[in-house]
Amino acid sequence: MSTLTDLLPVRFGLFDRAPRQPKHSAPAEVERLRRKLTWADLLVKTQQVQIDDAEAKQLAAEELAVKQQADIEDLTAERDHWRDKALALQARFGPQLAAEANANRITVPAMQRIGADQDTQSIDVTTLREAAAAGRLGAVRDPGQAVTQ
Repeated sequence: MSTLTDLLPVRFGLFDRAPRQPKHSAPAEVERLRRKLTWADLLVKTQQVQIDDAEAKQLAAEELAVKQQADIEDLTAERDHWRDKALALQARFGPQLAAEANANRITVPAMQRIGADQDTQSIDVTTLREAAAAGRLGAVRDPGQAVTQ
């Protein structure tokens, strides 16, 4: 025998109720909620351990950053000191170094041509098809051989 709710279309959503649970389901529900509570407690403890670990790492990173900043400041001051000292030495000995460099300079003679065999030649620019048609392509027997025409 069909009831009225079986005959009505489901799309109306009027009769979409959760099925009734038996009366003795309260202890089972309490047990299910206790398991959920235990799981949630374990999750919270795990996350607290992760938070504590992250905070410890953050403190270590902050200490390292402070130490590195102090090192940077010390090295900057030392660099500035040595730069000032180098500039003072350059001002003091610069003219002397320049005079020595001019006195001991190395001169290179101008390049000269030895003979007519060094004259430049025009570069042969042909396509591979033109070179093949002229018979200039072939097997290479000696990679060091010069091509003669």
